[in-house]
Amino acid sequence: MKNISSHSPLQNPQPSTTPETGQGGEEKEDQKARCEWDFNLCAVISSSDAGSTPSDAIGVVEFDQNGSFLATGGIARKIRIYSLEKSLESCQNVETGVKFLDHAAACEFYICTPAKLSSIKWKPGSGSRVIGSGDYDGVVMEYDLEKRVPVFERDEHGGRRVWSMDYSHWDPTIGASGSDDGTMQMWDPRCDGGKCLAVVQPNRVAKSPVCCVEFNPFGRPLVAVGCADRRIYGYDVRNLENPVLLLDGHQQAVTYTKFLDSRTIVSSAIDGCLMMWDTEDRTPIRTYRGHVNGRRFVGLSVWRNGGLLSCGSENNQVFVYDKRWGEPIWVRGFEPAGQPRREPGFVSGVCWRQGGDERCMLVAGGSDGVLQVFEGERKSCS
Repeated sequence: MKNISSHSPLQNPQPSTTPETGQGGEEKEDQKARCEWDFNLCAVISSSDAGSTPSDAIGVVEFDQNGSFLATGGIARKIRIYSLEKSLESCQNVETGVKFLDHAAACEFYICTPAKLSSIKWKPGSGSRVIGSGDYDGVVMEYDLEKRVPVFERDEHGGRRVWSMDYSHWDPTIGASGSDDGTMQMWDPRCDGGKCLAVVQPNRVAKSPVCCVEFNPFGRPLVAVGCADRRIYGYDVRNLENPVLLLDGHQQAVTYTKFLDSRTIVSSAIDGCLMMWDTEDRTPIRTYRGHVNGRRFVGLSVWRNGGLLSCGSENNQVFVYDKRWGEPIWVRGFEPAGQPRREPGFVSGVCWRQGGDERCMLVAGGSDGVLQVFEGERKSCS
């Protein structure tokens, strides 16, 4: 779970003078949002311990590139690895009902980490053997999952929390991390200690915390950086001196950026909306509203083949949007798995399994430490 401490950069975001709606670049919607998918809950993974505590909170959920493994991280100081084939594939048939699993039984293994985790990413080209993490102590680490040991450590953010880290999708792989210290740092994981290739301070006046970093996964040399100053900065990795694009439309801190395709970015902010942007025209295409998000990181994921977006919500619900419409097409309450909730919870992480066209899988994690797995199937046209 992220963004609950008094040190969070989202508690006192800068006010915006940019209106959230009515921007000339946004497309008008001529049709009412409709759901062309049947979604079903197929599995719930929770702890067998009586009652959930904040220390169980899941902050990030990530599928590997092949969609074979799922990793989670958060307050518990553990990276948990789940095999889809062994833990979740048996629940593909929704007619058998919801499958309830215990973390201890469903998890292939876990790795203990020295600090609470705010970000995890599978390293491209590693065959799902290496995973990277960013933590609350400002440290980026890599772990060999076969040997289950750390193999890389980088502590160059002055002890300030790393909110996000990512890897490029070209060879050789380089990494980037964004932090409370107001910088995005790019580094080479092949070098001892992660030789710093560049340090970027997007907001050179206020040194605004960097909340999210995402490389373009489609081959373009672009990295998107979202900041607490409510702006998204785009940098050409070949020349990081100045941003090549600036996207300004959110009214509060930008918490996530995701590439939907080579030129389209979806962003999330604590103004309670998602926005889709055209990076060529530098204009907003559409704004998505319905979920509740005014304080915390609630996750953002895009299913590129199906054109679907998903995020959590502070009212403890999972939201799915179709990229064509600004209203949600599906909402599901995140009820506790047979246990009384001690305090109001929220959905804190979501991830689509990539691939496929007619069927999809969405995994959501909650502040109570519970994972819920949903399957979707495209409705028949008849």
